[in-house]
Amino acid sequence: MDVHFITHNPSKYEEASNVAQEFNLSIKWYDHEYEELQEDSLEIIARKSCLSIMQTKPELKELHFFLEDAGLFIKSLNGFPGPYSSYVFNTIGNNGILDLMKDKEDREAYFKSVTAYYDGSTIETFVGVTKGIITKSLIGEGGFGFDPIFRPDDNNQTFAEMTLATKNLYSHRQKSLRILFTSLTAFAKQ
Repeated sequence: MDVHFITHNPSKYEEASNVAQEFNLSIKWYDHEYEELQEDSLEIIARKSCLSIMQTKPELKELHFFLEDAGLFIKSLNGFPGPYSSYVFNTIGNNGILDLMKDKEDREAYFKSVTAYYDGSTIETFVGVTKGIITKSLIGEGGFGFDPIFRPDDNNQTFAEMTLATKNLYSHRQKSLRILFTSLTAFAKQ
C-alpha cells in the first residue's frame, strides 16, 4: 500500500520519512501547498484540510494520504500562538515570540501535532504532544519554525540544536506519526 504525505515542507517530509523507516514503511511525498485553515482546534484544521484537499485535488480521493498540522502553545500567553502558529511564525517569527515573552518568568510551553490520515473513505486523526520551555534567545541552527526557541523537557538542547535522529526521539510530530504508523502496520498484518 502506498501512503502519501501531503506537505509543501521538505523538513516535515524528511522527519516523517525517517520515522516511517523504523516501521519498514515507505511514504511518498506529495508536494502540495494547501490553504492553512484558521480554526481554534488543530484537529478541526487537520480534518478540514483533508476535505479541502480532496475538493481541490479530486485525484487524491483514490489515494491513502496523510497531512500534519502543529502548534506551539505557550502557557503564560494563554496558549498563544496555538493553532495560529504558522501565521504567527510567518508574521512575527521567533524574535516576535521572544519579545512577547521578555518579562515572563513562566516559560512553560508545549508543541502539539495532529496527523490526519485518509484511507480512501474515512479520516482519522492522531495526536502527539511534547512539553518543554521557551528559551530566552534563539539557540541552534537546525530544524525549522519555532525549533530554535523550544527546548523539550528531559533534554538540554533546543530542537534546532538536535540532529534529526535526536529530534525524532522527542518531537510532537514523531509521536503522532508513530501512532499512525503503528496503526498502519497493524492493519497490514491482518
